[in-house]
Amino acid sequence: MTLKHAPISAKLPVLMHGADYNPDQWLHDPKVLEEDIRLMKLAGCNVMAIGIFSWAAIEPTEGQFRFDWLDQLLERFQQNGIYAWLATPSGARPAWLSAKYPEVLRVEKNRVRNLHGMRHNHCYTSPAYREKTSIINGKLAERYAHHPAVLGWHISNEFGGDCHCDLCQDAFRAWLQNKYGSLEALNKAWWTSFWAHTYTDWSQVESPAPHGENMVHGQNLDWRRFVTDQTIDFCKHEIDSVKGANPDLPATTNMHMIEGLDYRKFADVLDFISWDAYPTWHQGNDDIELGASIAFYHDLYRSIMRKPFLLMESTPSLTNWQPVSKLKQPGMHRLSSLQAIAHGSDSVQYFQWRKSRGSSEKFHGAVVDHAGHEHTRVFKDVAELGQTLADISEITGTSTPAETAILFDWDNRWAVKDAQGPRNMGIHYEETVLKHHRAFWEQGVPTDVIGSEDDFGPYKLIVAPMLYLCREETGRKLERFVENGGTLVATYWSGIVDEHDLCHLGGFPGPLRKTLGIWAEEIEGLYDEDRNGLALLPDNALGLSGTFEAHEICELIHAEQAEVLGTYTDSFYAGRPALTVNKLGQGKAYYMAARHKEDFLLAFYTSIVNEAGIARALETELPSGVTAALRTDGESDYVFLMNFSGEAKQVKLDEQSYTDVETGEMAETVVGLPVSGISVLKRKAIRK
Repeated sequence: MTLKHAPISAKLPVLMHGADYNPDQWLHDPKVLEEDIRLMKLAGCNVMAIGIFSWAAIEPTEGQFRFDWLDQLLERFQQNGIYAWLATPSGARPAWLSAKYPEVLRVEKNRVRNLHGMRHNHCYTSPAYREKTSIINGKLAERYAHHPAVLGWHISNEFGGDCHCDLCQDAFRAWLQNKYGSLEALNKAWWTSFWAHTYTDWSQVESPAPHGENMVHGQNLDWRRFVTDQTIDFCKHEIDSVKGANPDLPATTNMHMIEGLDYRKFADVLDFISWDAYPTWHQGNDDIELGASIAFYHDLYRSIMRKPFLLMESTPSLTNWQPVSKLKQPGMHRLSSLQAIAHGSDSVQYFQWRKSRGSSEKFHGAVVDHAGHEHTRVFKDVAELGQTLADISEITGTSTPAETAILFDWDNRWAVKDAQGPRNMGIHYEETVLKHHRAFWEQGVPTDVIGSEDDFGPYKLIVAPMLYLCREETGRKLERFVENGGTLVATYWSGIVDEHDLCHLGGFPGPLRKTLGIWAEEIEGLYDEDRNGLALLPDNALGLSGTFEAHEICELIHAEQAEVLGTYTDSFYAGRPALTVNKLGQGKAYYMAARHKEDFLLAFYTSIVNEAGIARALETELPSGVTAALRTDGESDYVFLMNFSGEAKQVKLDEQSYTDVETGEMAETVVGLPVSGISVLKRKAIRK
C-alpha cells in the first residue's frame, strides 16, 4: 500500500486553501477584482475555482467568444502566486443556447420539458448539448491548458438529476439491449409477469414515471444505473474535450448529493475525487452526531480511490438554502475544516470567495462579505486557518491506513429504499450505516467505506449493515474473506435480493447463509413506540453482559452452524436468537438480527476491535464527543484529536512520544481541547 502519494498538482504541493471565485459577476467594477487579489493573499488562499458558471461571459452569443477578462485574471493570479481550478461551464447554459436548441432542456419524469433556468437543467444525451460543450471546452483548453496558473480541470458542477426526453428513452433502451440482449432476458430479470407488466417490444420500455410504470423494482434499479452511466459518459465527454490539449492536467468533478448517482463509478474517468460538504452545525446543540456523520462522508469519498481527495466546497460561515442558516460558532470553522484534512482531504475550499450581490445565493456565506473588507469575524477565521494549513502542509499526500471497512453500495441503497417493506414509514438505511460507522469514530478507529466490487484484502474487519442487495459473487467474496481470517459483521435484512432485485430462493440470507450460519425465517417491522430487547447470554464469546434495547426491526432467525450470543427478551419470539457468531475457516462472522442503539453498538464494536487486533489512531480511552483520526507517510504518523462535545475536554496520550505539528513543540502527556478544539500531533510511525 502506498503511504505517501504524489501531490494532486506538482505546481502546488501543499495543502490547498481557496474558494469558488466568480469574477464574471464583477467585470463592471475592476477595482473589486484588484482588491480580491490583496484579500486572497491576506487570507492565505493559494487556489481558486473559476469559470464554473461563466458560459454566458465567455460565449455571450453563439460562436462569439470573449476571453479578455479570463486572460487578465489568470495573469493576475500568476503574478501573485495564486492558482486556479479552471471549470468547464456546463453546469448552467446561456439563454441563447436554450432558445435555439430546446432539445438541450431537461424533460422531467412527468414528461414535461423544463423552461430555461436553474442549474443542471440540461440533457446529457442531447447531441446539441454535447457539441456545444465540446466547442467551448475545446476553446478553453486550447487557450489555457498550459497556463502556469492552471492546476487542473473542474468538470461542470455537482452533477445530478435525470432527463426523460425521447433521446434519453432511446438511450435507455439501447443500454438495456446491450445489458440483456433480448426482451426475454429483460422480462425475466425484471419479473414483469407480475401485474401483466410483460414487454413484447423494446419501444414499450420507458423510464419510470409517476403516471406510468414505477412498481417494477428491477426497472427502477436499472434506470438509476443507466442515469449514472449516462452522466459519467457525459463527464468523460467533457474530460476528453479538454484533455487533448494537455493530457497531464488532472481533472475532477465536485460531488455533493449522494441520492441519484453512484459516485464510486466516477473513479474510472477522474484523476482524483472532490466533494462539497455543508453540515448543519449546532442544530439541537449536539455536534457529536453530525461530526460523526460528516466523518463518514469524508471516509466514503476518500475510499473511492483510496488516496487523498479535495474538499472542493464548504461554507466559511453559513448557507442560505438550509432550513435554518446558522452561523458557525467560534472554533467550528477551524474544527470542521481540519476534520476534512484529518480524514484524507488535501484542501479546504469554500463556496464562495465574495458574496454575490443579487439572485439566489446573495446571502450564502463567503470569505468576503458585502462589506467588502477583511475586518470581519469570518475573514479572520479563514485567514487563521490559512496559516494553520501552511504550518501543517507536510501532511499533504499522506494516507489513512484503515483495517476496518463499512460496505456501502449505491444499488443496495436504492433497492432498500424501493423494497416496500418491512418499514415503509422509515427503513432508515442511511441512519443505520452512520450509527455503525459512529461506533468506530468514537474509538478513533480509521475506517474505509467500500463497495462490493472493491478489494477486501486490506481489511481485518468488514461491516455490512443491511446488505439487502447481495450478489452471489459478493457472497462468495465475503465467504473467502472470513475463511482467510477476516471478521464480518452483518445485520438483519441482508442477502434478500440479487442484482436484479429478485428475491433469493432457498432461504435468507441467500449467498451469506453459509458464512453467517443462520437462516432468517421472518422479519418484523416495529412501530416507533414498540420495543424489544437483546439479553446477552452468560459467558458469551465477546465478554459482554446485560440487556440492550431493540427497536424498529427484529428478524426471526434459526442458528444453524452459528453460536448464539444473545436472545430476544419480548414478544412471541422471546428466547430466540438475536445475536450470533459463526466460525468459518480462520475467521468469524457475526449477525445482528435486530436494530440496536448507540450504547450496544459501541460496546459490541469495542469488543470486536479488541478481538480482531485492530489499531486505533490513539491507544487511549477517548472522552465522549472526542475522536481521533490518523494519516501517515510510513515514517511519521499524524494524529488529529477533535472535540465535538461542546465542552472542554482533556485527552491522555498513549506511551508514544508526540510533537505538536503547528508549533514543533513536544506535546504534554495530557492534551487539553477547548470547545470545538483540535490538536494535530506527530509521532514516529507505528506501522509501516
